[in-house]
Amino acid sequence: MVRLFLLTSIFLTTFFPSGIRAQDQLSFKSLMIDLWPEFDRPNMLVMYQIYLSEQVKLPTELNLRIPASAGVPNAVAVCQPDGSCFNTPYEQKPPVGEWSTLVIQATLPDLRVEYYDPQLIKEGSNRHFEYRWPGDFAVESFKIKVQQPPSAREMSLKPGMVSASVAEDGMTYYNLDVGTVPAGQTVALQINYQKDNDDLTFNALTVEPSEPLGGQNATGRFSISTALPFILGALGITLIAGGGLWYWLSGRQKTQPAKRVRRSRRKRAVESIEEGEVGIVYCHQCGNRASPGDRFCRLCGAQLRGR
Repeated sequence: MVRLFLLTSIFLTTFFPSGIRAQDQLSFKSLMIDLWPEFDRPNMLVMYQIYLSEQVKLPTELNLRIPASAGVPNAVAVCQPDGSCFNTPYEQKPPVGEWSTLVIQATLPDLRVEYYDPQLIKEGSNRHFEYRWPGDFAVESFKIKVQQPPSAREMSLKPGMVSASVAEDGMTYYNLDVGTVPAGQTVALQINYQKDNDDLTFNALTVEPSEPLGGQNATGRFSISTALPFILGALGITLIAGGGLWYWLSGRQKTQPAKRVRRSRRKRAVESIEEGEVGIVYCHQCGNRASPGDRFCRLCGAQLRGR
C-alpha cells in the first residue's frame, strides 16, 4: 500500500504539477511600478509593467496579488513587441485578508496591470501613501517611479536613494531603483507631499502643437488674399452660366406665339368651311390658305384635303 501511494505521488507530481509549484517557478525579468497620486481620480493610480523571464514557458497562469480595497482592476493586458496592448482574460478571486488575487492568462511575456488604490490619506494639505509589494515573485530588476502632481510641493520618498527628473511631458518624476528582489521579500515605500487643493493632474495637462502656428505660410492657415482670385473666378463662371441659361429660356418663349398663330389659322379655316365658303381650302395641318389648284400646302407641305 505504501509503495502504491509513493508511485501515485511521483506520477501526479511529474505530470500534473500543482498551481502553487507552478507559481513558485515564475519570475520577473523586470518590474516597473508607476505611482501617480491624484492623476484622474482623488486616489493613487498604480501601474505595473511586468516582463516575465525567458525561462517562463508561455502561455502560463499568473497569480498576482493587489490590495483588496482597490476592487476591480482598471486594466489587465498583454503587449506585443511593437508596443500595442490588448486585454487578456483574467479572474479575480474573493479577497483574503487585505489582498485580492488576479489569475491572469499570460500569452506574452509583457504584461500590464492598472488599479486605483484608495488608501491615499489626506489631512488638510498633507498627503500620505504607503505602497507594499507582497514579494510573491523573484524580480531581477525592480524599479519604482512616482509622479508629482503639478501643484504639489515637498514630496519625499523613503526609504532608498531617490533621484528626481523632469520628463518630456513637463512633469517631475521621482525614481527609485530597488534592484534585485528575491521571492518572499516585500518592498515598502512611503510617499509624503504637501498640496493645498484637490486639483487632478489630468485636468492640468495641456496639449501643445507639434510645430509653431505663426506665419502666413503655416500649414492649415486660411488667407483671404490667397483665395480671392479663386472666389472671383468661380463668381464669373456662375454669372456666365446664368446669362446663357436666361438667353436660352428667352428664345424658347419667343417661338410660342407662332404656334398660337397656326392654331388660330386652323380655327379660322374650320370656321370658314362652316360658314359655307365653297372653293376656299385651308391646310388642315397649319391652317394656311391654299391657292386654286394646289394639291399640297405651300407652307408646311402637307397634302390638302379635298384636292
